[in-house]
Amino acid sequence: MKGRIHSFDTFGTVDGPGIRFVLFMQGCALQCLYCHNPDSWDTQAGKAMDVEEVLAEIEPYLEYYHRSGGGITVTGGEPTLQAPFVASLFTECKRRWGLHTALDSNGFCEPSHAQQLLEVTDLVLLDLKQLHPQKHIALTSQPNDRMLRFAKTLDDLNIPVWIRHVLVPGWTDDAADLRMLGEFIGSLTNVNKLELLPYHRMGVYKWQQLGKDYPLEHCPVPTDREVHRARQLIEQGIKSASYHMNAGGTKDGSNIH
Repeated sequence: MKGRIHSFDTFGTVDGPGIRFVLFMQGCALQCLYCHNPDSWDTQAGKAMDVEEVLAEIEPYLEYYHRSGGGITVTGGEPTLQAPFVASLFTECKRRWGLHTALDSNGFCEPSHAQQLLEVTDLVLLDLKQLHPQKHIALTSQPNDRMLRFAKTLDDLNIPVWIRHVLVPGWTDDAADLRMLGEFIGSLTNVNKLELLPYHRMGVYKWQQLGKDYPLEHCPVPTDREVHRARQLIEQGIKSASYHMNAGGTKDGSNIH
């Protein structure tokens, strides 16, 4: 079995706990307006590698991963498009070295397609882009019903999740949308962390290299104050959902940080 690989990073520090081997898979069904890896969309591009070839890239750095409490994170593109390959890779990482496994996903996947993968996944970094259905389509070219269903499945399976949300001025910073995101997060029992990621322009050059017009050319980077406001609104939604669930004796969202 071969996977199509975009690239990898042997010393990742922002994609899960500890120091991590970060594998970028090729291919994505979304076309986010702010994507910083548009070169990862094409499912036929990238380099074909089998599991053993990837493991050989990981092995020299195992000491760093183990000593830091790190492991392997597979991202993209969208890694669930190649779920059988990633499942085989995670299985071997666990069997040989006991590595912690993390899946960085946008959730655009039918859960049944990723069943074997989720069985060997220790953590999911779930990128929830926009809870408003029509705004999600405008932002990503796809509806968000699969993402929400995937999130609920992770909750049912009790797989730990870190929620990621990119704050894009004019696109994902509406107060009602942020509270709605918080309410959805607060309805889940498996969320350990919220990462609010400010929009940046570091991938614009890739759009230019591909001969594509960058659709957010005039979109500003959010200020620290705007990021703080957004977090407060999301937390309001989380607390609201937690309050209503606690009335039924179920959920307390205070563990989300």
